[in-house]
Amino acid sequence: MSSSKLHNIAKKFIDNNFHLCVAESCTGGLLAKKITDESGSSAWFDCGLITYSNESKIRLLGVKKESLTECGAVSQEVAQEMAIGAQKNSSAVFSISITGIAGPNGGSTEKPVGTVFICFAFKERVLKDYKLELSGNRSSIREQTVNFIIDELDKLTFNGQI
Repeated sequence: MSSSKLHNIAKKFIDNNFHLCVAESCTGGLLAKKITDESGSSAWFDCGLITYSNESKIRLLGVKKESLTECGAVSQEVAQEMAIGAQKNSSAVFSISITGIAGPNGGSTEKPVGTVFICFAFKERVLKDYKLELSGNRSSIREQTVNFIIDELDKLTFNGQI
């Protein structure tokens, strides 16, 4: 992962006086780790919430029990609720959520291993949604997910989009 991308992302957040929070499930804190590996990240990164269980998604992020029951933890609906909930429980105005199946177990025909939902939210509204269909082992799926997010953040311009 290119450190220059994270420097570019940091500059965008700092220049706009925005803070980021992340709500991670299948990546288990890997995105927060990559961000905080960079010196000075406290100037723009508020916090990371690792909500691996459904109960923690409900308790810490305000995900609706009905969404988990009807759509499943790995769904666009839950990713959206996670992103909004992360903002409500932080001082950040921009959030990213990640929920998926990194494997090797847990997949189904409808949602195979490598299915990942990501949501970018700004000021408690959904900005962008993504569904990834990745392949590889558990570590590779997690790494690909985080690299995808960093690439998307690097492309993001706050002007005109927010």
